[in-house]
Amino acid sequence: MKKIYLFFLIFIVYSEFQGQNPACTDADSNLIYAYSNVKDSYESNNIQHLKYYADKSLKSFGDAKINLKECGCDAAFELAYNAMELIEKVEKAPTYEDGRYFVKKAKEITQNSITELNKCTIPKNTESVATATERVGNDLDALQQEKEKLEQQRLALKLKEEEILKKLDAQKSKELQLQKEMLIKEHKAALNLNISTCNKVLKTYGSTSELPSYDKNDTDLLSENVEAIKAYYLNITKDINMTYLEKLNLIKIN
Repeated sequence: MKKIYLFFLIFIVYSEFQGQNPACTDADSNLIYAYSNVKDSYESNNIQHLKYYADKSLKSFGDAKINLKECGCDAAFELAYNAMELIEKVEKAPTYEDGRYFVKKAKEITQNSITELNKCTIPKNTESVATATERVGNDLDALQQEKEKLEQQRLALKLKEEEILKKLDAQKSKELQLQKEMLIKEHKAALNLNISTCNKVLKTYGSTSELPSYDKNDTDLLSENVEAIKAYYLNITKDINMTYLEKLNLIKIN
């Protein structure tokens, strides 16, 4: 009987948790994306990247403030407001260390804001558990009810933590994919610039031979890591330069 009770209790409490204010759900997503960018800013090794990711987080903080206000979670709102104020100072920071100080503080505050929002959106009072108990007609005593209420809150927090981690992983994967696409684009442009320069030199010395432009799709490289992509284009560059030298050696100046 206890197992049946627990099953329905988990189902009902979790259903109530899932049916929370949409503004709270949106605020949660906003804060997660803001935190992801603030974390990237903190992990940056130069001031340009630090400021880039800090600036990128501002829109998410702005959206979070609007949704947190509607959600009614004042504690999370105040923390998000404070974090955003710190991030706004990064742009004018004269040094990497100054900017990183603001980012570090904002990162900690954003984590606390997410925690406070979780507290707001998870059923906290005895009424939720008592209602669930009424529905399943169970006669467990008050102490057992309190114990099981706390267990449901723990499970809900665990589910929320897993959801946050999944969203952060998805955001990271998206950022990495974009980074790879940009890296491939830059290397292909550099290759073709090198080829164009080599062809101009060959033409200057009267050679009718020329190197073909590099127009491969290279989308398969997106499954590789950044180091492998760089190594691939380095080898292509070496091959092109070797071919170029061979063509130069064939030129005869009369």
